[in-house]
Amino acid sequence: MIPGQFTYHRPDNLADAVKILASFGDEARALAGGHSLVPMMKLRLASPAHLVDLHGVAGLKGIGRNGDTIVIGAMTTQHDLLASAEIGAVLPILHETAALIADPQVRYRGTIGGNVANGDPGNDMPALMLTLGASYKLEGPNGAREVAAADFYQGAYFTALEPGEILSTISIPVPAAGHGYAYEKLKRKVGDYATAAAAVVLTMVGGKVSTCAIGLTNLHETPLLATDAANAVIGTSLDAAALQAAAAAAVAIMSPAADARGPVEYRKHVGGIMVTRALQRAASRAA
Repeated sequence: MIPGQFTYHRPDNLADAVKILASFGDEARALAGGHSLVPMMKLRLASPAHLVDLHGVAGLKGIGRNGDTIVIGAMTTQHDLLASAEIGAVLPILHETAALIADPQVRYRGTIGGNVANGDPGNDMPALMLTLGASYKLEGPNGAREVAAADFYQGAYFTALEPGEILSTISIPVPAAGHGYAYEKLKRKVGDYATAAAAVVLTMVGGKVSTCAIGLTNLHETPLLATDAANAVIGTSLDAAALQAAAAAAVAIMSPAADARGPVEYRKHVGGIMVTRALQRAASRAA
């Protein structure tokens, strides 16, 4: 299908991008990689009158470190993440997750900012950001503010972004040295959204789980942080009983939609399996 008519804008700085978005309010949308927005426009599920292309905005791309925090520009592509030695060294789960997003063509164009800011429940990065305790810098006509990823997602395609605001950077605390990690994703075919996926970051001390965080993808209208599931394994050696308790606690908060990927009960069932697999693999990597 063909998108509706729109006016195209390509600002060359963040201030102008914010000004354009603020001027047109709900009639304007920011364009990053376009892999979520453009298909929605083709289906007329989104019909912005003004499209603000962020590719000309300087300073929105790049990966840096500020003390114990990794700071990633919103227009950094998935390919950029995979090519970064810094990310591979301190946030290897980001490498693992990026490599499971669609295919190389998509990863060359798709941005981390677009992935986390669109509010699409099928996107992989939002649940990972919850798991890692990330925060987002939102810049708008009233200045800049930091919002925790855990407070950002309000519903399918609804986020804490106010009219005129742009998500400019993502800040991620560097995990503890020797942490274990895994992103387990079940999908029907290459390039598809997850039927169910789980992210795990944990630490082990004396053969037992010391800290743990678990995020869930495409199992609710928003990404989920499975706090009860993570608490179920802390202090355990990840024996069968602990894994079963964690999976059950995770399934209890799932509320996926029935769609072409399967009925609700199937998606919840495989969601529990993804949690179990991610916990086991993360533990095997923990020093």
